[in-house]
Amino acid sequence: MRFPEFETERLKLVEINKQYAASFFSIMSDDRVTKYYGMNSLVNMEQAEEMIYSLHETFKSGRGIRWGLLLKESNSFIGSAGLNNLSTYSKKAEIGYEIHPDFWRMGYTTEAINKIMEYSFEKLGLYRLGAVTFPQNHASNQLLRNRGFTEEGTLRGYLYQNKQSHDALVFSLLQPEWKHKAENDNTFK
Repeated sequence: MRFPEFETERLKLVEINKQYAASFFSIMSDDRVTKYYGMNSLVNMEQAEEMIYSLHETFKSGRGIRWGLLLKESNSFIGSAGLNNLSTYSKKAEIGYEIHPDFWRMGYTTEAINKIMEYSFEKLGLYRLGAVTFPQNHASNQLLRNRGFTEEGTLRGYLYQNKQSHDALVFSLLQPEWKHKAENDNTFK
């Protein structure tokens, strides 16, 4: 299967390869980014390259898709977003994302998520998109609510980071809910 690439108003969603390793490392080694990520910050470039390799293997196996987010105007790599735990058979996946702090609160993540939701529901035929977040990650939780996700509850001790277990919130958005929102709210396209 060929890697699907997209454009939005301000972004290109592309396959992450080694040419983006330094930018990916810069983001994933930043404690502000990984504070609520569910993994420790990267400490060397080899880890970033291993993650990129893992993203390729996950895509090849059909278990996930992770897009690099490039600014159209400069081709600068500012983050990534994608689908984890993808099962086209079960028609579900979990959405995830991270972005460099210099680009927080500018709408880039929302723009990418909108395109990924559209692809997930219209092209992949998924019925459910889930998301797992730290309860303290107010910005991410609000982004999901604004995109129509429903908070389902708390997964106790679900995330392990910095040598301790943390609770997580679980969110979901079903295809009929997304379709209704997309038809009635032009911020979804």
